[in-house]
Amino acid sequence: MALYEHVFLARQDVSAQQVDALVEQYKGVIEANGGKVGRIENWGLKSLTYRIKKNRKAHYALMDIDAPAAAIHEMERQMRINEDILRYMTIAVEAHEEGPSAMMQKRDRDDRPRRDGDDRGPRREFGDRPRRDFGDRPPRGDRPPREDRA
Repeated sequence: MALYEHVFLARQDVSAQQVDALVEQYKGVIEANGGKVGRIENWGLKSLTYRIKKNRKAHYALMDIDAPAAAIHEMERQMRINEDILRYMTIAVEAHEEGPSAMMQKRDRDDRPRRDGDDRGPRREFGDRPRRDFGDRPPRGDRPPREDRA
């Protein structure tokens, strides 16, 4: 059997319990066709980059699957029929990752540099910029004409 990672997006107006029911439904399809589902992660409601079927947000869910190709085809066929599923993607992998996925890893905001200028020093006011000295350049009217314009 092959190893797969499967992510699907459910509509924004379904509840978290309905998303869990969808995960269990597709887990049952995989197991009925001779496969197993390992890690299941619910990433929650996230904003979409662009609208999909008039939805601005979607519930994301990830499943690690060890199943034959026929089980994956049947699960994807049922997802195409279901109106609550906006998108799905299944990827064959060499091995499943251990631990939480990158989306579930909590990033500590205190370790990252702040964007308000603390790491760059104090901000200057508008009039504090040093002026360039043009004393070594002749005034504009006294310059000889450029050779390409003559």
